Amino acid sequence: MTRRVTDDTPALDAFLAAKVEIDAMLARLAALSADHFGTHPDKVNWGDVGTLNHYRARLREITDSAFSEGEHAR
Repeated sequence: MTRRVTDDTPALDAFLAAKVEIDAMLARLAALSADHFGTHPDKVNWGDVGTLNHYRARLREITDSAFSEGEHAR
């Protein structure tokens, strides 16, 4: 039986590129959150609440998947 050696360098490169992109997105989201998502506290309206709930729902999908929680629980 011959063992085949594979070069995983392309996969590692793709993984690291995706990680860099995710890290950049997370940094931008953290900065936006620190700025109250660009909304002045005195001017918050229901549209702002809806937008933030939309962001929260998408992030919940990601965290549930990443941590095997919610509908992704094992």
